[in-house]
Amino acid sequence: MQRAIPTCLMRGGTSKGIFLYAKDLPPAGPLRDAVILRIFGSPDARQIDGLAGADVLTSKLAIIGPPSVPGADVDYTFGQVSFVKPQVDYGGNCGNLSSAVGPFVIDEGIVPPPPDGQDTVTINIHNTNTGAILRATVSVSGGRVCVDGDTEIGGVPGSGARIDLDFSATQGSVTGALLPTGLRVEPLLVPGAEDGSGEAEELLEATLLDAGQPMVFVDAAALLGAGSGPFDVAEAAARLDADQGLLRRVERLRGAAAVRMGIVGRWQDAESLSPYTPFVALVAPPPPGAAAAWDLFAVCVFMQRVHKAYAVTGSVATTAAALLPGTLPHRMARPTDGLLRIGHPSGVMEVHGAVEDGSQPKLLKAAITRTARRLMDGNAYIPWSVWPAESKM
Repeated sequence: MQRAIPTCLMRGGTSKGIFLYAKDLPPAGPLRDAVILRIFGSPDARQIDGLAGADVLTSKLAIIGPPSVPGADVDYTFGQVSFVKPQVDYGGNCGNLSSAVGPFVIDEGIVPPPPDGQDTVTINIHNTNTGAILRATVSVSGGRVCVDGDTEIGGVPGSGARIDLDFSATQGSVTGALLPTGLRVEPLLVPGAEDGSGEAEELLEATLLDAGQPMVFVDAAALLGAGSGPFDVAEAAARLDADQGLLRRVERLRGAAAVRMGIVGRWQDAESLSPYTPFVALVAPPPPGAAAAWDLFAVCVFMQRVHKAYAVTGSVATTAAALLPGTLPHRMARPTDGLLRIGHPSGVMEVHGAVEDGSQPKLLKAAITRTARRLMDGNAYIPWSVWPAESKM
């Protein structure tokens, strides 16, 4: 015997996630996480006995519920579901998956249908992980979400209908401040390896910033070496992917930054207690010349893996940092009037941003365009032994 749970699979940007209603799950806690892990097929490197895709970009969760704060149309809780260990990390948000929330809400009838002739609907999304309100403007036709369109995004084949996301209200999403340490750049003491390899501790220059998602920015050349030719973002990502020692070095860097940002108490705890937050971005300047299609190179590492494209919440932080004088990304980025083009392993991501400089700088604008699509809906099934019939809803 198995329990049926209404389920929807959505692509949002370059991510894919399983959408569930809060009312169809147990209350937040160990039982709810056990149900989610069984739906996903975790922990298992292939997630063979579940619905997820055995990749950090496709093992994502959205829990949808009624709004719990004024001004919101819906509550959205994000979870990064590990396939390495039995863990659901609710420590941050996924901007790419966020782009699927608006279409889901409209097509599910959670908000009233738009009037005839209206071609967009704006949904105010309360992200419960960060407490921030995201605004998604979704293309519609005849009261339904548009799917076909001419918007293309790096990392997704083909094109789709335009979805505009406004992350302007996500400053200090986790730490409470745009600059959690008050510094625009600082020397970060990275612990040495504990595996007997002999790698000593090191000082690396870093910018720690929290907008959309806490991020750690470091010079790609400081980690990968300067190289003999122009920086190649796809080559850098492939090198990171292939070098577990280098990824462990990045994880120690991330742990040290997590301590500085107040996310964990010891750097050793970051991987177990906060594997999703913060992200790490290796940044590099664009090639000289006005013809380049990007203003800053960036490779994102999250969940101890290299992002195959670029995280949307990470792009919010990257844009804020690139526009804020004195930061590492600002030093490397081509001067911009507010549109930042981020070159990543799968293409280019464009973000419109603005910051207010000062002793306590503020994020004024962060807007990005995505596409999304409903892929399937129906029921997921889990054994009664996971969630017995007598357990409370």
